[in-house]
Amino acid sequence: MIQVQNLTKRFGTLTAVDGLSFTVERGDALGFIGPNGAGKTTTIRMLATLLKPSSGTAKIDGHDINREQEAVRACVGYMPDFFGVYDDMKVTEYLDFFAAAYRVPPGERPRLIGDVLELTDLTGKRDAYVDSLSRGMKQRLCLAKTLVHDPDVLLLDEPASGLDPRARIEIRALLKELCAMDKTILISSHILTELADLCNKVVIIEHGKLVYAGSAQDVGKELEGGRRLVVQVAERAEEACQVLETCENVVSAQIVGEEIHAVFTGEPEAQGELLTKLLTSGFNVQSFSEQEVNLEEVYMRLTKGIVS
Repeated sequence: MIQVQNLTKRFGTLTAVDGLSFTVERGDALGFIGPNGAGKTTTIRMLATLLKPSSGTAKIDGHDINREQEAVRACVGYMPDFFGVYDDMKVTEYLDFFAAAYRVPPGERPRLIGDVLELTDLTGKRDAYVDSLSRGMKQRLCLAKTLVHDPDVLLLDEPASGLDPRARIEIRALLKELCAMDKTILISSHILTELADLCNKVVIIEHGKLVYAGSAQDVGKELEGGRRLVVQVAERAEEACQVLETCENVVSAQIVGEEIHAVFTGEPEAQGELLTKLLTSGFNVQSFSEQEVNLEEVYMRLTKGIVS
């Protein structure tokens, strides 16, 4: 659904995005990660056809962002990191305005507006003025506006920025619902724990350049050279660590606090053999699990805080 090919954007002597290439398949939820000034917003604006690339291109559902801008805009919903709302409009008037801008026929607008209000849990605010809404509700209204023409691709730039914890949880639940509707989503955020829970793909950029692109579940494996297994035994932890080091497909094992962390390169089903080895060796195993990817740790190890 999204194919980015050597995308570059220069502002004078400043290169904000430098030869970026990645792909997003239909139904993927991609976390677009990078420090402030990395080029995330510039990239998203180019994909939304609001900025013209200096070189390179991208395709959205097969439409070239340089040559088919109207077709791209028809299939994309763009939610900026900072959006303007029209305070003297009612919620339904605001959505009707954008539906008209997207050339939704007048006869279809009431149904579509009702659908997005229900989806974003704003039905009870349909006749409220925009300036009476809380920040979280305005954020949901902006997302409703993004969905009003039923786009297949969503470009969301920091959708949870500035929200309190409850509002962030509500936005995350809404984004999960959109994923279940088979929308293709590219979302930038600094709340990495929430991206790990939401996204199946990750792209990390720094100084406008690609650092990593791939599966959110495999990024930790690729970084460490294998899966990280976490084992806790009742006693004799050092001996258990030595036993694990002798097992096939165990690259390394070390004691971290009260746990043993082992890097395992075998298949998931082969992990049971390690557990069996510990049990038959007389160790009282209290817990044995594969540690899920920690995007914050991966982010800190892959980036250096360089900005454009």
